[in-house]
Amino acid sequence: MLAAFSVAPSGGDNPDASVHDAVAAAVEIVRRSGLPHRTDSMFTTIEGEWDEVFAVIKEATEAVGEFGPRVALVLKADIRPGHTGEIDGKLERLERAIDARDGE
Repeated sequence: MLAAFSVAPSGGDNPDASVHDAVAAAVEIVRRSGLPHRTDSMFTTIEGEWDEVFAVIKEATEAVGEFGPRVALVLKADIRPGHTGEIDGKLERLERAIDARDGE
């Protein structure tokens, strides 16, 4: 499965409302997990089996909870049993489709 998630604290006392320290704590947990992952400016996507992916997301969410009294979690999952390597495979297929359209 692929799971894209975004987690951030709210209600903290950071005057500029920046959440980069909390996000860094979450991303560090994802990186330590050893699971395939990719982080962009809005989400972190992680690939693995259901239980291992959700264990990492739970730990990352708990880490962010240290930065404020409340945590917001946004989650989107692509559950496709029997498929692995989709964190790159989906992008490769997309690029091939774009290249094919360019050749029309």
